Amino acid sequence: MIEIPKQFFITGTDTEIGKTVVSAMFMSALDATYWKPIQSGLEEETDSQFVQRISEADSERVIPERWVLNAPMSPHASAEIDGVSITLDDFELPEYQTRHLIVEGAGGLIVPINWEHTMLDIIDKLALPVLLVARSGLGTLNHTLLSLKALQDRGIRVFAIMMSGPYHDSNRETLRRLSDLPVYELGQLPKIDKKSLEVAFSQLVSLEA
Repeated sequence: MIEIPKQFFITGTDTEIGKTVVSAMFMSALDATYWKPIQSGLEEETDSQFVQRISEADSERVIPERWVLNAPMSPHASAEIDGVSITLDDFELPEYQTRHLIVEGAGGLIVPINWEHTMLDIIDKLALPVLLVARSGLGTLNHTLLSLKALQDRGIRVFAIMMSGPYHDSNRETLRRLSDLPVYELGQLPKIDKKSLEVAFSQLVSLEA
């Protein structure tokens, strides 16, 4: 079973790869609080609203975003459209009452939040261990290993990799060997709701052995 820090940051190798579903899975299975510091894009529902709806969490367990930006773009570009400025000083770990705190990033690691800083700088500032979410399919080796290098170069601890998408034995084993990290696969769920995510969580198997 995956060993979960009390506080951790969920980031990804790209956007739209399953970070929010993974966040909802942990929220469904754990006594946790969720915080998304930056929401960029307000099309249907925010990631916070999705996580709360799917996990059926009380509103007290979902902390409001520090920045909510209208355009579904990189935070620095969306902030410019909205006429606001994002700085690193905007971000401090919130108070919470649960056993765990889950913080979800926006996009990938080197996504700019302004003209000087990226999502990686926020992770570094918050000093949280990282769960790296990656696609399971073609292209994931390059994206995942580059992301791991960026994190390791900053001295940020990665405690596991979570692959999202159809099961891919070769990519999973390659990442396990080259990263020397636990690698898990979420797979493709026929339905995304609290029960299915709780089952998925219970079936996560470490590939350390």
